[in-house]
Amino acid sequence: MKVQMFDMTRMWAMLTGLALAAMYFAALYFGIKVSDTLPMLVTAIGGFEMFLYGQDVWLKRKSKHG
Repeated sequence: MKVQMFDMTRMWAMLTGLALAAMYFAALYFGIKVSDTLPMLVTAIGGFEMFLYGQDVWLKRKSKHG
């Protein structure tokens, strides 16, 4: 199985988003003040992934209907 560069980018985005989200919630749990940038990064990466997922669904649906 050959992995495309774009697929690897998506994989790294997913892993980075999960790690940042875990760091954010751990900081909240332990009462550590976090920068306002951290939740914005998590949101941006999540939005990127949701857009790509929607695009994949749309392209698969389009290919089935001609």
